Amino acid sequence: MIVDYHMHLRDADEELDHTTDAVEPYVEAARVAGVDEIGFTEHVYYFRQLERLWDVPYQIERCRHDLDTYCDAVGEAKRRGLPVKLGLEVDYVRGREDELRELLEPYPWDFLLGSVHWIDGEAVDQRPGLWGARSVEEVWALYFDRLRAAAQSGLFDSLSHPDLVKIYGMRPPPSELERHHRETADALPGTGVAVEVSTAGLRKPVGELYPDLALLEACRKRVIPITTGSDAHVALLVGRDFDRSLELARRVGYDTVTVFDGRCARQEPLA
Repeated sequence: MIVDYHMHLRDADEELDHTTDAVEPYVEAARVAGVDEIGFTEHVYYFRQLERLWDVPYQIERCRHDLDTYCDAVGEAKRRGLPVKLGLEVDYVRGREDELRELLEPYPWDFLLGSVHWIDGEAVDQRPGLWGARSVEEVWALYFDRLRAAAQSGLFDSLSHPDLVKIYGMRPPPSELERHHRETADALPGTGVAVEVSTAGLRKPVGELYPDLALLEACRKRVIPITTGSDAHVALLVGRDFDRSLELARRVGYDTVTVFDGRCARQEPLA
């Protein structure tokens, strides 16, 4: 089975289009790409129901859409028999875990992706952001500290683009890199969290899959399950470069992929 569990429901111009009609081009693109099932994971900060959590201008400016409309659109697609799942890409906010859990609990999620895009109001994947006044070593340490906290929070089913911090190609010395990979993989057993093998990094300055081979190997040794995703913001990107992500997963020994339904996970053979 092949799943693409990371995408954003947009029209052809990348404008938010939370309608069932907008789902259909994604399903058709998945069919063409050989993807069996897709999961929509809109960014959590777009929705008014969670606006009290946000204090970053980038988030506040975008927080004007309705979460029920989004859920209803994907839910109707499911009722029509389309191979889609309802998810959300959720930014981890340290210290607000209970609020986040309470706000998300009423909705019929199939899975929730946990992401670290901002730390103390500064962006990991925008410049200058977190990079403006910190060394590469400091940025990496902060990022993986938050990623481990996200994994252990109990809020998420999978970690999206788990080494997003490499987005600009800047890395700490090899010994520190190995330590971050090891400590992060050590933090995952028992959490029930999967890690995402993502093709999105191929379209970023780093030009690589997320995560690094070494981090994925460390996760495999600790029997951490995987999901796969494209982070598509338009339908044409669904399943893009999945030959690369599937090859990486198989290379380190994965032969199953995680499939979610109502926040229950099961393993299916990796096609």
